[in-house]
Amino acid sequence: MRKNDKDAGGNRARIWKIASMAFLVAAIVCTVVACAGKAKQEDAEDQYESLAEQTTKVVLEETPEPSVESSEGSEASEEEPEEEVDPLKALEDMGIPVPEKQVDFDNLQETVNKDIYAWIYIPDTAVDYPILQHPTDNTYYLNYNLDGSRGYPGCIYTEDYNAKDFTDPVTVVYGHNMKDGSMFAGLHKYADSEYMESHPYVYIYTPDSLLVYEIFTAHETTDEHILYAHNWFEEKRVFEQYIDEVRDARIMGSVLREDVEVDGDGRILTLSTCISTKPNNRFVVQGVLLNASEE
Repeated sequence: MRKNDKDAGGNRARIWKIASMAFLVAAIVCTVVACAGKAKQEDAEDQYESLAEQTTKVVLEETPEPSVESSEGSEASEEEPEEEVDPLKALEDMGIPVPEKQVDFDNLQETVNKDIYAWIYIPDTAVDYPILQHPTDNTYYLNYNLDGSRGYPGCIYTEDYNAKDFTDPVTVVYGHNMKDGSMFAGLHKYADSEYMESHPYVYIYTPDSLLVYEIFTAHETTDEHILYAHNWFEEKRVFEQYIDEVRDARIMGSVLREDVEVDGDGRILTLSTCISTKPNNRFVVQGVLLNASEE
């Protein structure tokens, strides 16, 4: 064998060894990064689970009967003071079950994340999370966790186009469709009409109230921005037209409850998540507010 051939063979062997080492190092780095990302995701999910457990349970107490003071020689006033309406009792009177749950928002904002402003809960599902809204970046919580770390699972969040008191005609809440079933992955179960019938209520806790929404539809939609596409629903006719659209059984994969009343005076909660096989589409679950306060 000629010397040049030996040198060429040796060079190829060295190049192959270097390439193999580089590939091995890259594989190790990728594995470490993937493991770190997985560990971070698990830590974030553990935090959510812990927070959900900390939403302490309470027992509803009966509202005491108002007393009427009287003294000897004088008659009680004919005008009785107005009874304060217990909002939780009012829900029970409507036949709506009230979860034994309360949320300490002061503690959450002080110790976990100041952007937490509400809590979403759907009984007998994995949906039991704080809702956040970033003051300047509407996509922040799509990519960042409660502790500010980047990555999955992110947070359940709204954009600043929506008021935090849920008084807009349509409030859109976003969450990832996680493979392990956490966050908003469970929304896809509402594609089954029987599941919708057995899980009809969404509970939104705020520092001032408990809002209850009854789910009336679940369906696929495009990835258009719902609020932007309908001019923020500033006109009632636009809102009414939108209601007609979402109640149209012909839209993609629609499941609809005809018995739930929705009109132009209502308020709709829209829960939106991705579809793993259709990156340009979204799956939404929508409910109408049952206990709107009179204004």
